[in-house]
Amino acid sequence: MTNNLDLNSPELFAPIVFRADFNSFKNINATQAWSLFFTGGKEDKTLGFNPQVGLFYTYILLAIVSSGVAGTLVFQNLFA
Repeated sequence: MTNNLDLNSPELFAPIVFRADFNSFKNINATQAWSLFFTGGKEDKTLGFNPQVGLFYTYILLAIVSSGVAGTLVFQNLFA
């Protein structure tokens, strides 16, 4: 049995965003972007391959930001 793993490679434990095969300006989807965000750039496949997961987190973020802005505009007049 042969082993093709190079356990002495400095890229093995480095974040995925600094590896040569990932950092070639290729397009990534929203799920990969959120996975990189949640893992600190260490893995891009943690959330799976379903693009709906990335859209879910994106819409959650947009909802939080828009409700914060709307709440600020509404309550700014009440407490001023």
